[in-house]
Amino acid sequence: MARLPYLTQADLAPEDRNLLARDIALFRLMTHSPGATRAFSTLGGYIRNKSTLDGRLRELAILQVGWLARSPYEWSHHVKIGHDFGVSDADIQALIDDTSAKPTPLGPVERCVLRAAREITAQGAASEATFGELKGYFSTEHLTDLVITIAFYCAVVRFLATMQVDVEPEYQPYLTRWPLPNE
Repeated sequence: MARLPYLTQADLAPEDRNLLARDIALFRLMTHSPGATRAFSTLGGYIRNKSTLDGRLRELAILQVGWLARSPYEWSHHVKIGHDFGVSDADIQALIDDTSAKPTPLGPVERCVLRAAREITAQGAASEATFGELKGYFSTEHLTDLVITIAFYCAVVRFLATMQVDVEPEYQPYLTRWPLPNE
């Protein structure tokens, strides 16, 4: 159960009600700070809608962060969003297998993106070897966007965990299909 109450548009000042245009638990809790919600939405909106980084690769990186953080909210939401950007069920299983060092059908770019997400999430930075490999696959703009995306979602999963944001019922089937590992 969330550590703060979920807000509705009626709880907000008229000029802040648009912050709940996407009525999900994350925003309903985050709007306790309208200014932070605006800043969060600006960067999150850029990552999802304006970056020219391949959407499937972006979503694989985000899913890797959610999987490693064992974040039910992030994982379930981005399984759905990932599907919208071309992540297949086979990709999701491959991410799970790649994380466990099992063989997968993923290509070298996908495996490198997942490795970078794992390193940044677990160690705070990508290794020299991984970063060098990424430079061979991406323009400097896309490489920067990838690192910003991974770092942003590392922050998101920590917010979700600390605030204990609940997964909405419509996202539960994604957790049933691909349950997070036990600690």
